[in-house]
Amino acid sequence: MVVAMTNSRKSATVKETKLPLPLIGRGKVRDIFAVGKDHLLMVTSDRLSAFDVVLPNPIPYKGYVLNQVSLFWFDYFKSLVPNHLALDDTKYLPKEILAQYESELKLRSMFVKRAKPLSVECVVRGYLAGSGWKDYLATGKVCGHALPKGMEQCGKLPEPIFTPATKETSGHDINIDFEETVKREGREVAEKIRDLSIQLYLKGSQYAEKKGILIADTKFEFGILDGAVILIDEVLTPDSSRFWPADSYEPGKDQPSFDKQIVRNYLLTIHWNQKPPAPVLPDEIVQKTSAAYRDVFKRLTGKDLSMGPGPTEGTCTAQK
Repeated sequence: MVVAMTNSRKSATVKETKLPLPLIGRGKVRDIFAVGKDHLLMVTSDRLSAFDVVLPNPIPYKGYVLNQVSLFWFDYFKSLVPNHLALDDTKYLPKEILAQYESELKLRSMFVKRAKPLSVECVVRGYLAGSGWKDYLATGKVCGHALPKGMEQCGKLPEPIFTPATKETSGHDINIDFEETVKREGREVAEKIRDLSIQLYLKGSQYAEKKGILIADTKFEFGILDGAVILIDEVLTPDSSRFWPADSYEPGKDQPSFDKQIVRNYLLTIHWNQKPPAPVLPDEIVQKTSAAYRDVFKRLTGKDLSMGPGPTEGTCTAQK
């Protein structure tokens, strides 16, 4: 476990985990370990990537926020779709192997059932932003979905649209249409994940808006376990979604954001070429980004991470 200390023990950051378990994969944010043949340990680090490059600075509390927000949504959506969560507390992991790491893993890890991930990311867009806005300006469509003329940047779409994408191991994911999803996964599964993605987005957006957050777009990931489609990975987090403050929303321009857009905006001002190695972020940008993640956590769950999670603090459950 590589732990980077900041101002105090409570605000320590975890940049990388090294455990006495088989490493299945190390992504831009998560480290995934095998626990037997049927389960995985997913550890959410404090790493942050921008423009598909992992930055040298970890962001305090980011791993806690992503993990706990996902647990919150898994609970909130459990009546709509089963998920991969087995147990969400480190006390259920092999004590003889992981006891010495429990304090670092607490609140940032998930013990999950091992499913077969689908080959597509299920993107849902509710507002006209990002690459969708560029697509609309060029074609009047977003990923093949024809939209009304005269829409504004960041304007709300008439209804949410499903715009799947490939999962690329490097570089940007590639947008695909629904028929390509059918070719990859079969019509029954493609229709299932399309419909589930829209339902999850609508239910999550309605809840988040009551908490002062607009979910402009997001991506869901699904897997197959025992022949059934289940929800996996992360759900409606600041990393997988575009979150805007509802009280300052104004279409026709870019919106302030609760996610890593703070970092992206800074990197654009210094004219970095968006290739490794990434520049070190100023402390001010790190702290602003950390505050934005914690703000999302507090708004959605009603809990506060400003003082740091204690060693016995429980996980979040959905507030219906």
